[in-house]
Amino acid sequence: MVRYEPALRSEWNAAVEASRNGTFLFHRDYMEYHADRFPDHSYCFYWKGRLIALLPAHQSGDMLCSHAGLTYGGLLLLPAATLHRVSAIFSLLAETLPKEGMTRLLYKCIPYHLHRYPVEEDRYLLFRRGALLTACNVASVVDLSAPLRFSELRLRGMRKAQAAGVVVGESEAWPEFWSVLQENLRQRFGAEPVHTLEEIERLHALFPDKIRLFTATVNGRIEGGTVLYECGNVARTQYISASPQGKACGALDLLFAYLLQERYASFRYFDFGTSNGDNGRFLNEGLVAQKEGFGGRSVVYETYLLTF
Repeated sequence: MVRYEPALRSEWNAAVEASRNGTFLFHRDYMEYHADRFPDHSYCFYWKGRLIALLPAHQSGDMLCSHAGLTYGGLLLLPAATLHRVSAIFSLLAETLPKEGMTRLLYKCIPYHLHRYPVEEDRYLLFRRGALLTACNVASVVDLSAPLRFSELRLRGMRKAQAAGVVVGESEAWPEFWSVLQENLRQRFGAEPVHTLEEIERLHALFPDKIRLFTATVNGRIEGGTVLYECGNVARTQYISASPQGKACGALDLLFAYLLQERYASFRYFDFGTSNGDNGRFLNEGLVAQKEGFGGRSVVYETYLLTF
């Protein structure tokens, strides 16, 4: 068990790529864009000199968090990480973290549809150690290998958008979309996007083939759009937003029809993201219904608290 340091950067990034459940969110370039808010406290785990697991994390008081700055986290396990070896990792954490002033581990699981190969050793061992489920958010995910039919409401929205002359496609108009997103969030929730425009543009520049913007325009003006993260064979929405005009003409219905039926039809899953607040206790039923109208069905994003 070795604390991550910059000298391990190349080894870390290579291990993310080789792991059974890593995505580009765990690349050091992505993790470190908000290092000022979440000072890194990650670990590397070795078995007989061979790297078998990573734990992206930061410390918050007496708690190691994996990772509050990311949608999902937990152990990234390489093929050599057997159940016995992962059990040894949890034993090592239980022994070592209290010596470093941390008696709790906040653990975000990586949902199964983001796995490249079966990798739920962590869930089993969390159960064995009596971890408490503290958050359970629900995402709406489409299985693109056998997608469900769109609801009639979504089909009507598509037809309305086509009649209004909505044009959909990939875009680099980040500032224009961000204005739509910010106004929508302020009006509906009194909130701001998690990323600033400068942050998302910087991340897009670092990962241009992983972070993409798709928009719906009317007469050349952006009226809706979505930011997508490509994680292996999964396309996951990071932001979705439409202007009042975009909502009125069904702009997002046509945009997601294009994404699901054309642009990402060869992917395995399309993840519309979660629809929750208060760690899953609040459910935005209208938002879930909209996503289910495209064929999305529920996958949970779980967070556990393990006390040593």
